[in-house]
Amino acid sequence: MLLEIKNLSVYYGVIQALKGISFSVDRGEIVALIGANGAGKTTTLHTISGLIEPKGGEILFNGSSITKVPGHKRVGMGIAQVPEGRRVFRDMTVEENLKMGAYSRTDKDHSDTMFRIFERFPRLKERRTQVAGTLSGGEQQMLAMGRALMSKPDILLLDEPSMGLSPILVNEVFDIIRSVHEDGTTVLLVEQNAKKALNIADRAYVLETGSITTSGDAEELLNDDAIRKAYLGE
Repeated sequence: MLLEIKNLSVYYGVIQALKGISFSVDRGEIVALIGANGAGKTTTLHTISGLIEPKGGEILFNGSSITKVPGHKRVGMGIAQVPEGRRVFRDMTVEENLKMGAYSRTDKDHSDTMFRIFERFPRLKERRTQVAGTLSGGEQQMLAMGRALMSKPDILLLDEPSMGLSPILVNEVFDIIRSVHEDGTTVLLVEQNAKKALNIADRAYVLETGSITTSGDAEELLNDDAIRKAYLGE
């Protein structure tokens, strides 16, 4: 098991955002976390990344507790997050953004990884000297994904990768996620487009107001009447 969350509780002041949730991600899986706005999906990712300190519970990565490990050290351990809203460095070039993704690596030569990123994202190669703030929304999403992949993560945490994108670009981004997974990267995917998420995932968890209410094989959830009604608009 690559990632295990045990009884995780998170508060914002007196408001409990996560209510003792537990779930796991096996190496080589795509696991989706779906739910409505405010369910706690982003909070979950931020806690795994070390951006939020939990009030209770434990986070295990590769069999070791990382609950108290600072966020910047978790990147070096193999955890990379693509944040909601892309959060690229807008005044830096595409290439400079990508180099920032490799800051935690101890090896100094990142040219091979950069080459593979440009192979996967040819549009980024075309725009390598362009300032990131001038890219389209889809290109910024690709840049955010490429930046995270520069750290050579064991697990990629994706937070709403389809947000604000056209249907064509959404399809392209999900094709890239599938390709990244096929190359050996484990993926934990937070996504409001439940149908897209379940179509690509191996397993999924449904988060409602800070609690996991349903879990199972992604295909089974895709065909579950309650899930289809609540999250697939059917």
